[in-house]
Amino acid sequence: MPTTNRLGLGILLILCSGFLLASHDGLSKYLTQIYPVFFIVWARYLAQTVMMTAMFAPRMGKRLIATQAPKLQFARAICLVGVSLFIFSALMFIPLGEATAVIFLSPVVVILISAFVLKEKISRSVWVSVAGGLLGVMIIVRPGGELFTPAILLPIAAAICFGTYHVLTRRLSGVDHPVASNYISSIVGTLVMSIFLPWVWVVPSVEHALAIVSLAALAMGGHLCLTNAYHHASAATLAPFTYSQIIFAALLGMLIFGHVPDLGGMLGMAIIIISGVSLAISKAQSRRRSKVVAA
Repeated sequence: MPTTNRLGLGILLILCSGFLLASHDGLSKYLTQIYPVFFIVWARYLAQTVMMTAMFAPRMGKRLIATQAPKLQFARAICLVGVSLFIFSALMFIPLGEATAVIFLSPVVVILISAFVLKEKISRSVWVSVAGGLLGVMIIVRPGGELFTPAILLPIAAAICFGTYHVLTRRLSGVDHPVASNYISSIVGTLVMSIFLPWVWVVPSVEHALAIVSLAALAMGGHLCLTNAYHHASAATLAPFTYSQIIFAALLGMLIFGHVPDLGGMLGMAIIIISGVSLAISKAQSRRRSKVVAA
């Protein structure tokens, strides 16, 4: 049970994570207006690989690439590449806040995979939360709205990839070291995106090259904050603050790109946040009941 001080640190870390990841997407949106998406994704993975090698190789050595499940690791990495390609492409056409909100459908995707692929039993309260998340997206994308275009399929595809990525990450938990999993994903992403390099290669300016390196730093920092936050508080406690990323993304979208979500967009975002928090709480309660029965 975390102390008040540790709980406060967990909340601070989760808020930092939300801000860093929202900033990552905002910078991505800026860069996609200038450079090909495939080039940005390649450069981001390359920068991340170099940074992780410098940070972890000296003390981890061969353990940094050790895996007992290479096929699952490859599938996980491809899902993450899909997330990057789809969300970067989406940000060319869709406001930052709304795209981020749709990405947060990934917990719904996890539940659907768990129910229909893994054949896990899902409670009624969880299904209600799933329905709420889908309703939120429908309100954001409502027919007649400015986002009711084929481009909205891009963040939806990103959410599907991200949900599948989470399922595979859960399967790999306790099998491989988490740093090794992230490093392998980074290497696979770099190699896969290198295939397309002859068709998308450009020479970025020094300023933009530094911005691309910053993408990797923001992503690494965001995920490190996220991981460490759960050492200080439970997932159910931190769930409301996890969705701060949607709020940060909407604010950055207003400040940098001048986009103010309309009433439907704000309502849809609010419903997605409420549904996501309810889903996290329902899953936490289910785990507690299972522990009580097992005891």
